[in-house]
Amino acid sequence: MVEQPKEPTDPIFQYLTGQLNPQQPLLLADLERQSAEAVDALQAAVDLPYGAHPRQRFDFFPAFGAEATFAYFHAGYWQARDKSQFRFIAPALLDAGFNVALVNYPLCPDVTLEALTEAVRDFVPAVRGQNGAVELPLIAAGPSAGAHLAVELALTNWAVRGVPPNAISGVVALSGIYDLEPLIATPINDNLRLDAPAARAASPIHRVRSGLPRALFAAGGLETAAFRTQNAEMCAAWEKSGNSGSTLVVDDADHFSLLRGLTERRAPLFDAVVELSRKSRR
Repeated sequence: MVEQPKEPTDPIFQYLTGQLNPQQPLLLADLERQSAEAVDALQAAVDLPYGAHPRQRFDFFPAFGAEATFAYFHAGYWQARDKSQFRFIAPALLDAGFNVALVNYPLCPDVTLEALTEAVRDFVPAVRGQNGAVELPLIAAGPSAGAHLAVELALTNWAVRGVPPNAISGVVALSGIYDLEPLIATPINDNLRLDAPAARAASPIHRVRSGLPRALFAAGGLETAAFRTQNAEMCAAWEKSGNSGSTLVVDDADHFSLLRGLTERRAPLFDAVVELSRKSRR
């Protein structure tokens, strides 16, 4: 039996080059095409402000008879991409009874990661102000950097901000980064500009506590070991603190194709999202 070569353990491979494959440009181009079609075909309010920064904007797709709001924070290592690239997730989620909000946020190095995270918190009262959304469960979701931001919203003390303490009803965190210290040794940090204390302070895995909402942590089976480990360890920390957490590994998905699971009814990821939302309404 031929032993498979072990993947490199250096952080540049684990968080950058090891996540790439030749099919991804075609996949992303197809998803952007679907995003353009979605905004043309569906009723949506685009570029709604939730703060003074030009990138504090969100799109809102209302569902008829909505039972929850699914708020999606895009990937891009806190320094790239745009909500308009991810509108492709809206059609299937709308059909399943979710309002869909796609959220932009300020990017590094224009702002610090700490300021970026603080800016995202202003989104929550803004989306609750949408017609019919104030009483609905709010699911914070996203991939990679967006997963980090979704978890940060769940960790926020909303009571001191005049928002109900249970403002976040659930978390869907996909291929997230919850311990940022390994990123210091990669080019990702050129724009983040984190030192060790700042990276630790920005790492939600060190701040998990009890009383947090139900969470789903998912990753692709084709992702690097670092992403799969971060996914498993974050869920373990969530549950160790007495919260409800679950993990899902989609065997044939990578860091990018995992998102297709949000577009296909009865896909394992889609079913898990629907189940989390259902349980969060109890």
